[in-house]
Amino acid sequence: MAERDVDLFVIGAGSGGVRAARIAAEHGAHVMIAEEYRVGGTCVIRGCVPKKLMVYASRFSHEFEDAAGFGWTISGAKFDWPTLIANKDKEIARLEAAYHSTLGRAGVEIVSSRAFIEDPHTVRLLKSGAHVQAETILVAAGGHPVLPNIPGVELAITSNEAFHLEELPRRIVIQGGGFIAVEFACLFHGLGAHVTLVHRGPEILRGFDDDVRHHLRSEMVARGIHVITGCTIDSIEKESRSLRVTMASGEKHTCDKVMFAIGRTPNTKNMGLESAGVTLNVDGAIAVDEFSKSNIPSIYAIGDITNRLALTPVAIREGHAFADTVFGKKPWSADHDNVPRAVFAEPEIGVVGMSEASAKEKGFNVDIYRTQFRPMKATLSGRATSILMKLVVDSSTDRVLGVHIAGEAAAEMAQMAAIAVKMGARKSDFDATVALHPTSSEELVTLHNKV
Repeated sequence: MAERDVDLFVIGAGSGGVRAARIAAEHGAHVMIAEEYRVGGTCVIRGCVPKKLMVYASRFSHEFEDAAGFGWTISGAKFDWPTLIANKDKEIARLEAAYHSTLGRAGVEIVSSRAFIEDPHTVRLLKSGAHVQAETILVAAGGHPVLPNIPGVELAITSNEAFHLEELPRRIVIQGGGFIAVEFACLFHGLGAHVTLVHRGPEILRGFDDDVRHHLRSEMVARGIHVITGCTIDSIEKESRSLRVTMASGEKHTCDKVMFAIGRTPNTKNMGLESAGVTLNVDGAIAVDEFSKSNIPSIYAIGDITNRLALTPVAIREGHAFADTVFGKKPWSADHDNVPRAVFAEPEIGVVGMSEASAKEKGFNVDIYRTQFRPMKATLSGRATSILMKLVVDSSTDRVLGVHIAGEAAAEMAQMAAIAVKMGARKSDFDATVALHPTSSEELVTLHNKV
């Protein structure tokens, strides 16, 4: 076997790649990681972290409104977009520096360059032209937003650009029905923009439980977001200082910004994967086995570029499992079942496990426990809103197959519920748990009547 420059070469310093590089180095491997943009990847730099900070900002408007019912008088409150963006950028820079520090302490060599795979053991750094010989190559290059092929699409933005707008748009049209589109619709609305959400399907949040989907849409509409389903944007035109959007229905809208959040695709193009013999799926993702190995024994892939389950914590676990398996002599694989998910919309969504429809499709006979109630906070604030909670239970074994929550702190509740679902908790275990009163979450252990 020829001597290699490094034991592991990682392409992409996102959350998954950073975790894999660090753990491999801690196992004694000589590791090099290449990143062409900024260390931290989509999640830290232009994804879930900055988005959550902006979600926090958007929620203050609702808090100010609700405060009146509790005796508070708040006058003169106003929002400044440049301040939010500047503070957000400062925090992202801090996190990026922390990632650099973590890799440095582990002994990982960081290269600021795009990397190209020339063969199963050779990577070329495009910035310098240098070649690196690696015993193992890990591809963790993530994905990027998809844009439609329509006239004027160059006038639109994606989630990437939304984090760096010079000013808050007064009017924005967003096409998409997934969690990114829904979250941005809610946060822009909370910051004071007039928002129109356009989705080609009959209902938003495909893949989530139908009750949750309907509930969120009705809440969004009640808060003032214009939701159009069964439609798409046909074209965008520049019109003085605004944009003119023409829908497939012929309906026209004038706005300041148009945003597309219609999906993401793996970053597998122009990196040499085909020439190295790596097999790609029909969606352009790298095909891997349960241990993240491609058809080429020396090349592995994790995270969004494999299009298995595009969530940051999943990529991190895949990266950790890869490093332990290949360099730590402790083989294990990431489990993609019962992974909790959150949508940081208004109201917030937190779920784990199967939806009612998916459980039935898999052949389960299910019992459904569902409640919808006005949260205690709304009794004084006067806000017209409600919380939805739903349990999907296997009627033959009493096992809880799914937990679905829509309301304040839903994601926090879903994380705790995920432990129970992962352990195979039964409905009787929920029933035997004493309620914590007064909380919204106590409803999860006091649901006794089947729907």
